[in-house]
Amino acid sequence: MKNAVSDPDLCKAWLEALEHQRRLSRHTLANYSRAVGVLLRLKEKTALRDLDSHQIRRFVARLHAAELSGRTLALTLSAWRGLYRWLARHRGFPANPVQGVRAPKSPRHLPKALSVEQAQQLLETAAPETPAGLRDRAMFELLYSSGLRLGELVALDTNDGRLDLRQAEVTVTGKGAKTRTVPVGGRAREALRDWLKARALLAAPREHALFVGARGGRIAPGTVQARLRAWAKRQGLGASVHPHMLRHSFASHVLQSSQDLRAVQEMLGHASISTTQVYTHLDFQALAKVYDAAHPRARKK
Repeated sequence: MKNAVSDPDLCKAWLEALEHQRRLSRHTLANYSRAVGVLLRLKEKTALRDLDSHQIRRFVARLHAAELSGRTLALTLSAWRGLYRWLARHRGFPANPVQGVRAPKSPRHLPKALSVEQAQQLLETAAPETPAGLRDRAMFELLYSSGLRLGELVALDTNDGRLDLRQAEVTVTGKGAKTRTVPVGGRAREALRDWLKARALLAAPREHALFVGARGGRIAPGTVQARLRAWAKRQGLGASVHPHMLRHSFASHVLQSSQDLRAVQEMLGHASISTTQVYTHLDFQALAKVYDAAHPRARKK
């Protein structure tokens, strides 16, 4: 019997339910949308209701052969699994063919972070005394000072009290609509005060965004990325520095100094401490480099 609702429409209904009920970020929704698009392409003429676990495993094998990473495949399977859970609950699908299917493991890549010296090289430079230059310094100082995600940075407003320079803290809403408050360091507060004095020269009337672009509206994430790349290249750090690298650097440097994994977890907004533990490996790498450089018996002849 043919389904009254097409498979693409079922996927669309699931994505709409996620958007309105789970309040997921646009980035996460876009990832889920891509994942179900891949599933619809791979299944060809087979209905979603008729897929079984053997076919799902063949799909995973095809994607793996196309050199998708284990992490990407795991995220794709997670989306498919969630889709089928929803279809079983709301559309009467009899089984979840993705249940029990696992992605192949791939080598875990450590997040890239700047060294303390590189972070200083990036930020301790004379910024152009223009509104855009003052804005850029404030953005980059805040990213590094407080470990913000790019989306959290661009979502900040001037009129909601979430940035409190007197109390030296900022409140942001991150993944899963989770809110956290993190400290703002002295250098970042100084840069933010300078930017707030100049902000009116760029911001459009009645624009509430803390950081605005050339047209006066809320700055786009891509603009932040491009400005940071250009800034880093000008400072001799190459063009590979991106906003999330400043978040990684924040976590690594605070952990190196404090050894307080739980505190770093809270400041990053990680739901699981296992996510934060990756920065202990970065810390060990830094220690290993110091050892290799300093210990007389460390280096091979």
